[in-house]
Amino acid sequence: MKMNRNFNLLLTGQSLANIGDVLYIVSIIYIIFELTGSATAAAFVPFTITSSMFISNSLTPLLMQRFNLKWLLAGSQMGKTILLTGLAFFLPQLSMANFYGLFLVISLVALLDGCANPVTQSLIPNYVKSDWLLKANGITETVTQLIQTAIWFVGSSLLIWLAANELVWLTAALFLVSSLLLSFLDTVDFTPSSNHGKWKQISQGWKTVSTSPVLKRIVWMDVLETIAGTVWIAAILYVFVSDALFADEKWWGFINGTFFLGLIAGSLFCLRFSNWIEQKLSQFIFLGAISSSLVTIFFGLTSLPTLALFFSFLVGASSQIKNIPQQMVIQTSVPKAQLPTVFTTLGAIGTGTFGIASLLMGVLADAFGIREVFILSGILLSIVSLIAYKGRILLWRTV
Repeated sequence: MKMNRNFNLLLTGQSLANIGDVLYIVSIIYIIFELTGSATAAAFVPFTITSSMFISNSLTPLLMQRFNLKWLLAGSQMGKTILLTGLAFFLPQLSMANFYGLFLVISLVALLDGCANPVTQSLIPNYVKSDWLLKANGITETVTQLIQTAIWFVGSSLLIWLAANELVWLTAALFLVSSLLLSFLDTVDFTPSSNHGKWKQISQGWKTVSTSPVLKRIVWMDVLETIAGTVWIAAILYVFVSDALFADEKWWGFINGTFFLGLIAGSLFCLRFSNWIEQKLSQFIFLGAISSSLVTIFFGLTSLPTLALFFSFLVGASSQIKNIPQQMVIQTSVPKAQLPTVFTTLGAIGTGTFGIASLLMGVLADAFGIREVFILSGILLSIVSLIAYKGRILLWRTV
């Protein structure tokens, strides 16, 4: 399928930024662990990122009132370029006395990412014809998951040949190229009313979501799915491999890998059968949710590592079969002018829920057992499928 210039620029620019994001996280976690020897300090990185992105998602509507979406996106990548360049100069002087400064950089980068993500999601419907929207979402998800799958491995391998500081320089270069590409995007008209106070600007997306029956249902589904999805974070999955499968660490990596391969397979399925799926959005949202529920429960009950690999793949595929059609429902549920504030609201809800649920799921795993949290995850996903089934009339493209 031939896409237009703007979509290609957006996809390429954001793909380079996504590669940079992974390499940057790999290098930061490596630096912190090598310096402190503390797994807790390294684990604080994702917590810092989640917290900062929640704040960013909440405040981004204020920036949208003042800056064009195109320049907001390009500027966020340029800001990351400046931060990573400063970090590269700072790292040779890094010590235990000042390593907490790393978390300031991590927080600032996450603030910029929290701004970039909803803008990207809002721009896709503006650059792609409505008939190609599902395909565009499928392509975007496929490329994103390919990057997630490959670059985590590549990033770790690069540390064999490159110093962490050199990897940071490489990341800064990727962000620079990304910002240059994004600056060539055509300007999108987005002129929200500016005669509101700051609180009304921030709450605009929340109001839109709360008054839309479709978006309210999707929010409930997303909250439950996000809570359920925290069982797949590295710490909980590691315990499952050790205590439930009685397997060594390599299976932890294998299960992670097959999960991402499942995400890619689900994205490719949606891309291949986009015309069919577009006619049955609500059915595929329900199918993806109920499949994820059943397979997650099977995963939690199995004691065979090979079966766990198979179920992990199916969970990844099922989640994409649900989420890509759901993304199209969101993109067509309100006028394009309201999409940026809607996506910032959904982003804030998602990151806030994930941060709290990650801690809660760890506590539940310690209290009740590692298998039990996967069964709980499956039950939550079954509730998601029930919500999707009851709202099947609403879960349809409406604009």
